[in-house]
Amino acid sequence: MQPTSERTAASATGTAQLPQAIEARNPGMPLDMDWVMSAQANTSAIERRAATIGTRRSVKKEYQAAWLLKAISMIDLTTLAGDDTPGRVRRLCAKARHPVRQDLLDAMGMDRITTGAVCVYHEMVPTAVEALAGSGIPVAAVSTGFPAGLNPYHLRIAEIGESVRAGAQEIDIVISRRHALTGNWQALYDEVAEMRRECGDAHIKTILATGELGSLRNVARASLVCMMAGADFIKTSTGKESVNATLPVSLVMMRAIRDYFERTGIRIGYKPAGGISKAKDALTYLALVKEELGDGWLTPHLFRFGASSLLLDIERQLEHHVTGHYSATYRHAMG
Repeated sequence: MQPTSERTAASATGTAQLPQAIEARNPGMPLDMDWVMSAQANTSAIERRAATIGTRRSVKKEYQAAWLLKAISMIDLTTLAGDDTPGRVRRLCAKARHPVRQDLLDAMGMDRITTGAVCVYHEMVPTAVEALAGSGIPVAAVSTGFPAGLNPYHLRIAEIGESVRAGAQEIDIVISRRHALTGNWQALYDEVAEMRRECGDAHIKTILATGELGSLRNVARASLVCMMAGADFIKTSTGKESVNATLPVSLVMMRAIRDYFERTGIRIGYKPAGGISKAKDALTYLALVKEELGDGWLTPHLFRFGASSLLLDIERQLEHHVTGHYSATYRHAMG
């Protein structure tokens, strides 16, 4: 966790979780097709490596509680439902401001903690911005025809600008999967680069929809292309696909991030999303980040969980740590 003094100062300036407050923006680079085409993926080796993370890494007692608190600070607390209302979004924002009951924080000797961001559809951006005013928690908007990304191209670009003008500080865009599936890497590069320009000062997270890319090799190549085009984060999924975040996919994407950093010196953030609902899963992902990218990525500036129900299970685990008993789920309502 950030030291209390740093978190307090950041909150006072309204930049508590913003990546741009800590990390230099990714300026991108010209598309390097030799680098892209050299990216390969040994699926069986990747799956064997991913299968060992949860069995080799285990934390208990106060160490587990500390890691779970860190995980909370990295959650993009999300609601992306057709029946979203301003009231639901305001409740979600209140939970983002105070994600853990104060009596539990007091028992663990913890000061204020918040989630990494709140993620909503464009229509709900003004409501979220108002509800989070002064908290330092950024609003992230899903954009560009989320989740399929098949809206007319000029409307996808315009949607980004509308969300930025409404106050979104982070934009989660979806790529055109067909570019990756057909190997049209130049088209993917041009698309993401234009979306990056439209974001302006807002950070851009590129959603690869990895469950629809066909192979881990395509995941590796798409990751590199998006980073070359200027992505600040690469993200696994919309959460709407039949297969969302997985450990093998995460391993491939993290190694692409590591490769990009070693060649350019620029740190790119990573966001697994979809299907991560258990505290145990969060711990496994954090262990993978620590092993593959290092402690420098274990901050909200470079790692986020895209999740809605994950916070509920983490809070229940923290209550068990404090009291020795598991509570009913209704005691930790999301909103």
